[in-house]
Amino acid sequence: MQPFATSHRRPPAGVFSVTALALALLAGTLLVSGCGALVVGGVAAGAVAAYDRRPYNVVIDDEGIELRALSAFISDPQVKGRGRISATSYNYNVLLTGQADSAETARRATELVSRMPKVKRVVDEISIGPTISMTQESQDTYLTSRAKLALTDVEVPGFDASRVKVVTENGVVFLMGLVTPQEADAAADKVRYVSGVKRVVKLFEYIERPS
Repeated sequence: MQPFATSHRRPPAGVFSVTALALALLAGTLLVSGCGALVVGGVAAGAVAAYDRRPYNVVIDDEGIELRALSAFISDPQVKGRGRISATSYNYNVLLTGQADSAETARRATELVSRMPKVKRVVDEISIGPTISMTQESQDTYLTSRAKLALTDVEVPGFDASRVKVVTENGVVFLMGLVTPQEADAAADKVRYVSGVKRVVKLFEYIERPS
């Protein structure tokens, strides 16, 4: 299996989205409530794992890495309030996207995540500068849904669109997942022609044959 490339992204200074806050609260719930909260998360992860090429425990671990990263960004004084950074983990490879106020902030965010247990690689796609507007965030959400829809048209034997993780930041679409080279190329080609997509970045890990 071949690893994918790496990238970073960062959030706007002093501002975290409502979604980020909600996830932070969820992280706190997981830490405080223990098993009860984990059961709820486990049900959701179980539904995903039914079609996922990752083992069930890896799906759970990836969710945990994302929550720990968010918690680290909110609590670390070198990152907190200095941008808008998101972490997406897939098979222990973590993609950082968003905006940061400086290269130092971005490096610190990357360092925090790279030190977390089980993380194999950090992909830094954090841009330096002001955070994107809420309008652009909404557009990114829309593009993600359009990209997922486009993936359902991939005509490769054994391909399942739900196995591709789609992350969109400022018009750039990142694709993650465990796929064959043929699936990767076909998926990228479909997404590339979605109106509004500026660029497609393949961050796949490759397998020899579909499962």
